[in-house]
Amino acid sequence: MGMKDEAAVANRRLWEEEVKKGCGYTIPWLDLDVSLLRQYARGELECLPEPWDCLSPPSVFADVEGKDVLCLASGGGQQSAVFGLLGARVTVVDLAEGQLRGDSRAAAHYGYSVATLHGDMRDLSSIDDDSFDLVYQAASLCYIPDVREVYGEVHRVLRKGGLYRAQYHQPAIFFAGWDGGGYRITMPYVERVLRRDDGGIEFRHYMDDIFGGLLDVGLSLRQVVDKARYREPDLDAPAGSWEHQDSYVGGGFVVVAAKS
Repeated sequence: MGMKDEAAVANRRLWEEEVKKGCGYTIPWLDLDVSLLRQYARGELECLPEPWDCLSPPSVFADVEGKDVLCLASGGGQQSAVFGLLGARVTVVDLAEGQLRGDSRAAAHYGYSVATLHGDMRDLSSIDDDSFDLVYQAASLCYIPDVREVYGEVHRVLRKGGLYRAQYHQPAIFFAGWDGGGYRITMPYVERVLRRDDGGIEFRHYMDDIFGGLLDVGLSLRQVVDKARYREPDLDAPAGSWEHQDSYVGGGFVVVAAKS
């Protein structure tokens, strides 16, 4: 499972640096409350407290005990720890080896097993067909140019009836930025590529690719969740931060699809 292109090389470098800097998405969750997770998975809680409030929807965490779960491009010892504690057999694929070390650290801390694979989310060639009951993907699709490449691999490794949970940035506001008085969008909607100052490369994905692509590979839609709608606005968050932007212009949405 090698690096496919310039974006993969650049984003691998970015996330290895984020691990060194201790970015919040790279710090394993070593203080998880298992009873709280189980309540959430049973639908008894509307949401979890920070930083676990990124986990949604609760339905994908229900009944995962004994199931095979792939955390795709979702390393760092966070989501994998949740599934491990809920009794799933967990595999993690991530571009950054530093992120995978976080998954191994969480597994050692809690005492469950985890398999880690270093590679590009678009190349799951080392994984057999029909291997997983659930593929869980955090907000990482923005780092690849074509979501359909991932969808095809996800469909292949999912078992019949298996679920794919993926998180997306809303394309209309993907390039929104704080200008000191409000949020402005200065790039035309047709512009797709953002070359970040820190060397990362991100891509805008359009609705027809996001939803049409899922349908094209044979996945069927089960659920769509507009995440910002269900969060309490944090109007006191620093202007320009993710929390502040979510409160005013929304952030992302989650899609759950199934393999028929």
